[in-house]
Amino acid sequence: MSETLLVRYGELALKSPPVRREFESRLKHNLLEGFLREQRQCTLSADHGHLYVETSDATAALPIVRRTFGVVSVSAARVVPSDLPSILSAVVEEARPLLRKGVRFAIRPRRTGSHPYTSQSLGAEAGGAILEKFPELELRVDLTHPEVELFVEVRGPRAYLYVGRVAGPGGLPLGVGGKLGSFVNSERAALGSFLMMKRGCRVFPVTSGPGEALARDVLAIFDPHLAPEGALTREEAWAWLRDHAQRRGWDGVVLDLEVEEHAEAREFFGETVIFSPTVGLSDAEVTKRWSDVVALVR
Repeated sequence: MSETLLVRYGELALKSPPVRREFESRLKHNLLEGFLREQRQCTLSADHGHLYVETSDATAALPIVRRTFGVVSVSAARVVPSDLPSILSAVVEEARPLLRKGVRFAIRPRRTGSHPYTSQSLGAEAGGAILEKFPELELRVDLTHPEVELFVEVRGPRAYLYVGRVAGPGGLPLGVGGKLGSFVNSERAALGSFLMMKRGCRVFPVTSGPGEALARDVLAIFDPHLAPEGALTREEAWAWLRDHAQRRGWDGVVLDLEVEEHAEAREFFGETVIFSPTVGLSDAEVTKRWSDVVALVR
């Protein structure tokens, strides 16, 4: 029996139609590649702002999807026909394991397409069906501070029921941007590479010290083609990056630089573009953002 993951992407939907089609195609390619890498099968379909992943094991598929750049969030969803009786029956079934006596709950309906009900009436009908089915639980509807939320998203002939959303990395699909070299020797440097990957860039890192583990155990999870090179010193790493940027035609390099170091780096790398995406972040901000990145691979 197939299970469905409802996948949301945000920024892609704002692009012009030709660019959007290209980015959606790349996102689908990256997802399929992730499933192939894990030796799992899936079927992909799409509509405006959403992808649908059908697979035999949604629990196993969820990590593959949530580590794919371009994915904003993903939900394991139950799919039913969009007629009202089918939705209400499924809502009652899905709600039962979530409920306990006296709990405050809310139905969060959304609707796209033409249907004989509004989003507001759907929410009212679904909430009423739950109250009628479980009077002994003395449930309360609370749309402001519910303890339990059940989402019902109706899109054309199908309705998707789910409990919550699991965050993805967002950004743009890997591969729609340029190619960059990077020097990864710390969490700040690793975060800089991640932020450029999030903009769709392929990153080719050279590492030093703790950077080797950061690139191998975190960055490479988001890009299976990432193959870190080792270096002993900053000077050796910079020389490697400068040489490869020129020979391979990279679009730039990603460096962890203080403001006062930019002049030195500019002189060393010449016309090569230098990216320092973490230069304006405090150490506390870097720690928080990197911990969010690491949470995606756990």
